[in-house]
Order: sequence, then C-alpha cells, then structure tokens
Amino acid sequence: MSKSTAEIRQAFLDFFHSKGHQVVASSSLVPNNDPTLLFTNAGMNQFKDVFLGLDKRNYSRATTSQRCVRAGGKHNDLENVGYTARHHTFFEMLGNFSFGDYFKHDAIQFAWELLTGENWFALPKERLWVTVYETDDEAYEIWEKEVGIPRERIIRIGDNKGAPYASDNFWQMGDTGPCGPCTEIFYDHGDHIWGGPPGSPEEDGDRYIEIWNIVFMQFNRQADGTMEPLPKPSVDTGMGLERIAAVLQHVNSNYDIDLFRTLIEAVAKVTGATDLGNKSLRVIADHIRSCAFLVADGVLPSNENRGYVLRRIIRRAVRHGNMLGAKETFFYKLVGPVFEVMGCAGAEWRRLRARGGGG
Repeated sequence: MSKSTAEIRQAFLDFFHSKGHQVVASSSLVPNNDPTLLFTNAGMNQFKDVFLGLDKRNYSRATTSQRCVRAGGKHNDLENVGYTARHHTFFEMLGNFSFGDYFKHDAIQFAWELLTGENWFALPKERLWVTVYETDDEAYEIWEKEVGIPRERIIRIGDNKGAPYASDNFWQMGDTGPCGPCTEIFYDHGDHIWGGPPGSPEEDGDRYIEIWNIVFMQFNRQADGTMEPLPKPSVDTGMGLERIAAVLQHVNSNYDIDLFRTLIEAVAKVTGATDLGNKSLRVIADHIRSCAFLVADGVLPSNENRGYVLRRIIRRAVRHGNMLGAKETFFYKLVGPVFEVMGCAGAEWRRLRARGGGG
C-alpha cells in the first residue's frame, strides 16, 4: 500500500532526524527580515543568514518541510495553475541542510538511501537519472563510482542560459553571494508518457520529472564575477512534497495524489460540480491552500504587494467557482477541509480565527 502524503512528509523528517539533523518548523510565508522576497519560496529562505555567516544556530544540520508560495515576482505560476500536472501557487518543500558540516559525499549518499532504501521510499534504482554541473567531476564520480549509477544515466549540464554559470545546474542566491553547482535527481515515469531525459530536446515532457535538487554552496560570488571558495561549504536541498508523493503513489499528476483528491472532492461538494475531472476544481483546490495559509500568516487582500497577489488568487478561485456554477459564496467553506487535510488543526486555525476567518 502506498504512503499518504502526510506519511511521506513525516518519513522524510524522520530519516534526516536519524542522520543527526535538527527538525525545524516551517517558517512563515511572509519572509522575516528579507525585503527582497515577496513570499517564502524555498526551504533555504529561513536559513539565508546562516549560509551568509550572519547568523549562528546551535546545530549544523537541519531538516524542514517548508510551506512555499510562488505566485508573484520571479516565480509567477498563477495562470498555469490547474492546467498542468505540476504548477501550484502553494507547495511544500522538503529539505535538508548542512551549515559547514557534511558536503557532497554525504548529501548524495543520504538522498540515495532515502529514495531507494527498502525501509524508506524503496524506489526502483533503474528509474532514477541524475544531472551534475558540467565541470563538477567530484559529484559525477560520487554518483558513478560510489552510488553505482551507469554513465548513461548521469548527464552533465553546462551553461545553458546564455551566460557564465547561468545553468539549470548552478544555483545562485543573487548577483553576488553564496552559489555553487547542484545535482538534480529525476524519476522516469516510463515510456508510456512522452518526454526525454534532461538536456534532450524533449526534456519538457512529463516522462522524466525532477524530484530533488541538491545544491553545493561552495563559492562566494564577487561583484566582478569572480568566484571565491567559501571557508565552510554548505548544502541546501529541496524536494517538492507533492512531486515525490505523485511518484510514490504511482500517479503522474500532482493533482491525483491523495491530498488533492480529498480537496477536489470538497470543492465539488461546495460548488455543486459533478465532473471531478474539471480543471476548475484543481484551480480552486490549489488556491485555497495558498489563500488559507497566507491569511493565517497575516496577509490580507489589498491593492499592493502581498495583499494584491492574495486578492488576485482569491478572485481567480471565485471566477472558477462561478464557471462551475456555484450559486453562493463558497470559498471560505474550504478552509476547514484544507487545514484538516494538511494536518494542522492547531496554531493555523487559531491565527485564522483571530483574523475573522475559518468559519
């Protein structure tokens, strides 16, 4: 029997806790002390100052399941949401982090053990492909010689975005600051689905799906573009919970996992929709997650900044409800189901009720 999304989240945190990582709670969707960021959009956001050497923690290894919103600014996925298998305004990013502790060898070995270990996710090894940055021979050799992945399933990706270090396999915090190569792990859903491996002309298909990105922060990029080695190289990884749940539950679309099936049924109930395959149900199921958690974290609809993005998401959800034939106000009725399915009946409920929501 396949694991539920909640069980997958817990298994990830349990695995890294067993490897000496501090389990750290998800931070707010409103970034703390980072004016450059509209919403928390990655697991590393709450550790940014640790990576920059400006903040110290009493642990050197951490693991989180971070709630993220990507619906404005650089990561604007809003109009695609509901119409593709993997676009969301809200998602959870599973991550493990090393602050000057372990580096490439352990990061890769941990990932492989969790994904393929019989007591963990037990994925078939032959379904996994990896990419490395073109000049990262160290990561390539770990994958080939220590993990044992055949060369034909290890793909070097160079600067494919028109500038030095502009690559799918080179991560940068900004124009300056911590950066480094990354290795990405892909799952092959099988030849019944169209698409080619990463780096091929058909890479945008749905057959090969990136499930985990492991970033090796080993340089500090200077204003003149030079790369200075960091005194304490670190690791920052991210794996979309909804994506790995789709893999482990043997479905190709994130909207077919247990969590979304439950929400889609709740949306159908409050709107009166009968066709559970209608894309508008997906739109609303996605949008209630981002809206409920944004309001719980203190964002209210307004004409500017975060509040404006929230207002746009609410309006889009209501529009799709009208398209489904909803005759009365329905969106607020989904707050209960979303918190229930997300397993967070406590603090979020209290915060939301304090702001006059939640029913």
